[in-house]
Amino acid sequence: MRPDRRPTASGRHRSRCSPERGRAGAREASATPGFTLLEVLVALAIFALAAVVLGATYVNALNAYEAATRRNGYSEDLRFARMAVLTEPDRNKVEEGGELDLGGGKRARWQADVASTNTVDLFSVTWTCAITNPARPEPFRTSQTFLLLRPTWSDPVERATLLEQTRERILQIQGTAP
Repeated sequence: MRPDRRPTASGRHRSRCSPERGRAGAREASATPGFTLLEVLVALAIFALAAVVLGATYVNALNAYEAATRRNGYSEDLRFARMAVLTEPDRNKVEEGGELDLGGGKRARWQADVASTNTVDLFSVTWTCAITNPARPEPFRTSQTFLLLRPTWSDPVERATLLEQTRERILQIQGTAP
């Protein structure tokens, strides 16, 4: 059976555009397939929203990549500057800080705050470093806190006091304290 012909109750076929169908048939015949303006606007809005989200994600990924690259670029320089603290036997020189030439026009300026702990010869060091690079407008700054075991930094009187306190704590734990 052809799609434009339908059987009637009497079994005869009639055309889609026959006068028996009236206005509804004419309206159906003149309708063209397609999208309404509202459907197109909704689709454009969804597309625009997806484009904004993807664009923002892309920009965030680029910023993160650039920050990671910059940090990795300074990791060797930081390691070199930190070695000045880790290998220095004199506590006063560490507390004064220092400046190092890193090559390529880069310079590192660092300082350290050294604090004694309750453990003999163990020190808490708060190390701050600023690396200036002529290729960047702002210096790269970092701060780290670490513990160092340095017998050469200990004050003999403070060391003797800490050793005596440790002895007393051990005796109390053992239950043999006087």
